[in-house]
Formats: sequence, C-alpha cells, structure tokens
Amino acid sequence: MRHAARIDANQAQIVSALRAAGAYVWIIGLPVDLLVGYEGHTFLVEVKTDAKKPLTALQGDFFNNWSGSTLARIDSPEAALRMIGVLK
Repeated sequence: MRHAARIDANQAQIVSALRAAGAYVWIIGLPVDLLVGYEGHTFLVEVKTDAKKPLTALQGDFFNNWSGSTLARIDSPEAALRMIGVLK
C-alpha cells in the first residue's frame, strides 16, 4: 500500500509565486508535484527542499524516460519564476 506523498515545506511558497505571476498550477503529486501552465507552455515540476535531495525511484524513472514538454526540478520560488521566464 502506498502512503500519501509528503509535501515539501517550500511547495506552498512556490505555488503562490507561480500563481502571482499568472501561471495556472495544479498540485498533482504523482509522478511529479505540480502541473503548471503559463503563456501556452506546460511544465511538469518536481519540488525539492534542497537541490541535492535525491529523487525517489519513481521520480528518477520518470525523469529518465519523459519525452514530453518541459520537466523541471526546482527548490525555490525564484527557481520557479526563472523556469517560466519571469526572472532571468
């Protein structure tokens, strides 16, 4: 039986920053944390509290095999805004 995924402590701040910038954000949990739409672009986002924190086996498999639109791993609101192009 799978347990509920833990939500990273910085996820709420990241979601708030993206929404304040005009992005549409869905919290999906699996296979990654967020589905983000911004100005006609789709981003699949894995939130980590630390850039060095390893991916789970499921996340690693997804990152290694995904062949669709942008897949990102972010650890801060600033990184989220850089991802969508609001910050340089």
